[in-house]
Amino acid sequence: MSDARPTPLFDRHLAAGGRMVEFAGWQMPVQYRGVIEEHRAVRTAAGLFDVSHMGEIRIAGPGAEAFVQRLTPNDVSALEPGRIQYSALLAEDGTYHDDILVYRMAADELMLVVNASNAAKDFAWVAAQPHEGLAVEDVSDAYALLALQGPRAVEILRGLTATPLDPIRYYRFAHGEVAGVPAILSRTGYTGEDGFELYLAPDAAGLVWDALLAAGAAHGLTPAGLGARDTLRLEAGMPLYGHELDRTTTPWEAGLDWVIKLDKGDFVGREALAAARERGSARRLCGFEVEGRGIAREGHEVRVAGASVGRVTSGTFSPTFERALGMAYVAAEHAEPGTEVEIDVRGRSVAARLRPLPFYKRAKK
Repeated sequence: MSDARPTPLFDRHLAAGGRMVEFAGWQMPVQYRGVIEEHRAVRTAAGLFDVSHMGEIRIAGPGAEAFVQRLTPNDVSALEPGRIQYSALLAEDGTYHDDILVYRMAADELMLVVNASNAAKDFAWVAAQPHEGLAVEDVSDAYALLALQGPRAVEILRGLTATPLDPIRYYRFAHGEVAGVPAILSRTGYTGEDGFELYLAPDAAGLVWDALLAAGAAHGLTPAGLGARDTLRLEAGMPLYGHELDRTTTPWEAGLDWVIKLDKGDFVGREALAAARERGSARRLCGFEVEGRGIAREGHEVRVAGASVGRVTSGTFSPTFERALGMAYVAAEHAEPGTEVEIDVRGRSVAARLRPLPFYKRAKK
């Protein structure tokens, strides 16, 4: 772990009892008090995550929209300043370099938020595309990023900012201050709960972290690590690059066809995606629930009547439902919800049933 980078909150993680691991080249807390306790805190109250390892790419200048429109399959022209879009960076064959968020910062300025494991290669790929007259900058070091998530997140944050939070609806953001620190307040997250992600100057992250934990103490706020982040996103049916998404998968297969706007004009991967739509997908991403004993993990084989029909991409014990759940790519002819399958868990056949995604969906107010 000696070569892994610390985030600006490294000392605070240690002081809070965080168990540190190397993740995507960073030293990150996997848990503090325990994954199950942290998971349940986010579902019932609130959790605070350090996600400063994520990468940010700034694209600015006349033609910024056209440039990002060409690189991504979603329709960037639909974004007004203050809005965010889930999208992707695709290869010419329609498979994933990465899944990303696109922030419309201004008319001629956008920011791409990319996964930590892909940050360097994403920037290299974006910067290698023709962009005369545009600034294309890796601004990852300019930001620390905190994620305040859970049903009490808004109430906690409201006491630390003068920025009106109600107008910041899901997948929108605003510039303001938190605990007196300039911040981008983004109503996004990766847990299936309501909440905000806060972009801050790295040297101010500790102050805001401390202020949030102090303000949230009476509301059940707890620091949460990568372990709970993973179980929460899996229950919410959110794909993770390197598991559900990679250079072998397309948005069609992953159930993310809503990000593909074939009628918007040309973009990287469009021809391959159009052809794939005509052919139909040979496999689909499915949820599954283990009915026997055991937890299916990434790489475990999915079978029907003894024949291999797919592979698990993610699997865990669900603290919310108190049973083993997961996601898997399954041959299209066997991918209907309710299908009974067996999963090879370390040489033992375990019964499971396919279920629609997501497993968990929060109640809307």
